[in-house]
Amino acid sequence: MSTLIIGVVVLAVLGIIFGIILAVAAKIFAVEKDPREEAIADALPGANCGGGGYPGCGGYAAAVVGGTAPVNACAAGGAAVAEIIGEIMGVTVSAGRREVAQVMCSGTSGRVKQKYDYIGIADCNSAALIGGGGPNACAFGCLGFGTCMSACKFGALTVKDGVAHVNRALCTGCMQCAEVCPKHLISKVPYDVQVLVPCNSKDKGAATRTACEVGCIACKLCEKSCEYDAIHVENNIAVIDYDKCTACGACVEKCPRHIIEDRRPRAKKTEDVTAS
Repeated sequence: MSTLIIGVVVLAVLGIIFGIILAVAAKIFAVEKDPREEAIADALPGANCGGGGYPGCGGYAAAVVGGTAPVNACAAGGAAVAEIIGEIMGVTVSAGRREVAQVMCSGTSGRVKQKYDYIGIADCNSAALIGGGGPNACAFGCLGFGTCMSACKFGALTVKDGVAHVNRALCTGCMQCAEVCPKHLISKVPYDVQVLVPCNSKDKGAATRTACEVGCIACKLCEKSCEYDAIHVENNIAVIDYDKCTACGACVEKCPRHIIEDRRPRAKKTEDVTAS
């Protein structure tokens, strides 16, 4: 019995000694953390969306303090958070143009032909593995199973009529939706964009006509109509240069497929029609 007690006492003493050694070692070898890192982490929204390309908010805060990340890379926090981080780091933050995600597809149900009826896991990546890229006749279009919607931490995506749609008011531009899209059809566009081409098809015109009722056919009528050199057909699809675009609406009027989306205020549209 005494042997057992002695054994217990010895183990307890050893435990205390090792505990003291570990505590001392932790103090000696502790890496001092820059207080700015904690301040930046506290200022961040805590979404841990990874939108800036860093492993969560903590990783981004460490990168800012380490000088490897800009102070305005937090898409979820936007300009307000960037300003706070700028104050912490002692730098001036220039106001950038807000950007949001845009699903480059208009092939809603009934507009795009189907190669077959897909019966399987309701996931875009799973569907894309079957039958040459999924059930859609357009190999570049939205599959509509909402994988992007599941990836969005801000509730900015919904699926309607077989195509994902972005609520720009809720979108932070973190682009986590783009990361999971197997068709790579989600792009960043300016928040206040008024004219855009929501199509991702790289097929030639004849193939696009066969697959989808509204897809861009690379006819270049939009390109020829633009006085500002703001739209060009690249890889069989019309692409807008938003730095040049004046939202005059000429390309919208000329597009025979009506694929160019017009988000201009109603008053401006009326003025354009009157002027013409």
